[in-house]
Amino acid sequence: MTTIDDFASGFSEEPGYVNFASVGPFGRAVIEEQQAQVELLRRARFGSLSSLDEQDARVRDAVGALTGFRADQIVFQPNTTSGLMHAMFGITGGVLLSAAEFPALPFAAARAADSLSVLAPRWLDTADGPVTPGVIRDQLTSSIVAVAVSLVDFRTGYLADIEGIRQVIGDRLLIVDAMQGFGIVDAPFEVADVIASGGQSWVRAGWGTGFLALSDRALERLTPVFSGFSATDTDGLPLDGVQPPAQGASAYSISHASPIDQARFSAALEEIGTVGVPAISARLAEKVSRVIDLADEYAVPVTSSRAENERAGIVVLEPAPDQLTMLAASLFNHGVSVSVRGRAVRLSPHVSTDEDSFDMLRGAFTSYASAITV
Repeated sequence: MTTIDDFASGFSEEPGYVNFASVGPFGRAVIEEQQAQVELLRRARFGSLSSLDEQDARVRDAVGALTGFRADQIVFQPNTTSGLMHAMFGITGGVLLSAAEFPALPFAAARAADSLSVLAPRWLDTADGPVTPGVIRDQLTSSIVAVAVSLVDFRTGYLADIEGIRQVIGDRLLIVDAMQGFGIVDAPFEVADVIASGGQSWVRAGWGTGFLALSDRALERLTPVFSGFSATDTDGLPLDGVQPPAQGASAYSISHASPIDQARFSAALEEIGTVGVPAISARLAEKVSRVIDLADEYAVPVTSSRAENERAGIVVLEPAPDQLTMLAASLFNHGVSVSVRGRAVRLSPHVSTDEDSFDMLRGAFTSYASAITV
């Protein structure tokens, strides 16, 4: 096993970067893997390219190690949205979800409903609060066959209780957009039927990487609407006639994936596996607490949850409307990378966030506090 300090030392982003919920800069392992695969393809030495064919099995094994799903229940996807689209277009019946989720979920549900008219979105009323087991329980109906939720809310940083949600929805399908928590949250993924995630944020594998994992129950109930020539059980290319979709999760692919993207994703996941998600989660919790403590010190309102069991890596700051521009400008002027959406500022550190970054954040808060008291 790798120590958490060794894991963190493999990253070298510039100080001040606390925007990992948007995109995570590459670490050494991913860069070296990318370079190795590109060099292999550049030279194309006789017999060497066969290793590219091995990357699909490798990435499914790597995802399985972190989710608990079998390799045949996993299919590589270029992003979270593609996985969610596959799932939503494959459902017949009502799907309960919040319209306030990251757009990938409501868009997938609405597009499927408009195109095929077999999925019926049922929009969850959360009264501007989080998606909780109780809220879901109170709005379940007999027509609902699936419930969809984000593991971590991208707006508020709220960590969903997917185990509690599973208990209240019974044998309905549980669909989880894991994008904002995969790689940093030690979640009970085994309770979900559908998991979709990308690798560009917390996993730090870059764009073009992701997966869709489907339980046996999901494979029985979903229809692989978008199922390409790469999604059959035929050995080699299905040249003589259109073959039926494969029996497992591989039915949910359209074409051959980039083996270089798969290798990059595998390298990131394997490195996470060597240190363990619980260790990453624990170290990140310390970093998040420090961000919250700094905000409190300078009276910057924190609206995301402070309880560790309700948060992951996101801290949301929501100053008075007339002070938002000042806060954003102070962070920008001190070289602190964050996301600003609507009335809030979202900060998301990682285990590699260093002391220089916290010093820069302190400087930004100092400037902000001075400006609003003048």
